[in-house]
Amino acid sequence: MSQSTTNRRGAAFYLLATFFALFVIFLYGPMLMIFILSFQGPTGGLTFPMRGVSTHWFHDLWTSSRYGDLGGAFRRSLVLGGLSLAITAVVCLFAGLAFRRRFWGAGPIFYLSIVSLVVPGILLGLGISQLFQLLGLRLAWWLSGLGAHLSWTLPFGLLIMFAVLNRFDGSWEEAARDAGASPRQVLSYVTVPILFPGLIAVALFGFTLSYDEMPRSLLTVGAKNTLPIEISNMTTNVTTPALYAIGTVTSAVSFLVIATAFITIAIVQKRRARAKGKSA
Repeated sequence: MSQSTTNRRGAAFYLLATFFALFVIFLYGPMLMIFILSFQGPTGGLTFPMRGVSTHWFHDLWTSSRYGDLGGAFRRSLVLGGLSLAITAVVCLFAGLAFRRRFWGAGPIFYLSIVSLVVPGILLGLGISQLFQLLGLRLAWWLSGLGAHLSWTLPFGLLIMFAVLNRFDGSWEEAARDAGASPRQVLSYVTVPILFPGLIAVALFGFTLSYDEMPRSLLTVGAKNTLPIEISNMTTNVTTPALYAIGTVTSAVSFLVIATAFITIAIVQKRRARAKGKSA
């Protein structure tokens, strides 16, 4: 019986395993090549074989002026990502809590809040740019650029928060109210701690979506480029492994943010388990 089962699974198993392996190679192979080629020697090029191994091109990124304002663009993207992270987490938390109860106009408000997901980013950026010009305001990466990024991060964050709240047990809040807790105490000591892993996910989406956003940034950041725009400009005039080096740096930042989010969630869960053990 076991032998026939093995034979019956054999062909399908190896076919799916091969497909999965090819998918992983297709997905991560180019990224791995970029990581490797970014450590070319000073005389290295854009292709294999490598000519030595060094960190020359990482140092060259921040010391040479031929790549444009790369350092400034990197800092601006980090600031925009941090602001989008904080604003998305806070706004989506309270918006999600508000939608837990039915109120007049909830449907239209919901659809209006997510309609920017289906609008092409370049058109939305153009609309924001025209709005600022009509209001007589100057385009700035920290104002119009942030608004453009929030039009992308907030709808995603709201949808994630809805999914999180869909599994939220309101009996914990009712128990806290029965014990005499005020609305602020219920929010601070019950609702937010329980929803914290979901908030981390919302914040993570807010950062990553803002950090690599380009279509909405092109026409809204003004004279100061963000990192994706600066990298796009580099692809037209840079023919050195410095292009791979900036790809490695940006990927490392993204992985660092993701790792920080997972570590934070693990610490919170460990503290909860410890507190539950003490109370038991």
